[in-house]
Amino acid sequence: MYEDKTLVCKDCGNEFVFTAGEQEFYAEKGFTNEPQRCKACRDAR
Repeated sequence: MYEDKTLVCKDCGNEFVFTAGEQEFYAEKGFTNEPQRCKACRDAR
């Protein structure tokens, strides 16, 4: 199954957690790439 992953935001450089629940949501939506930005940077866009 899915496990939480620590990723690095490409905008601010901070680490953020891509949770198992988020991974499942991404898979359901058909997204194949992991998020590149943390939530704060995504919200700012």
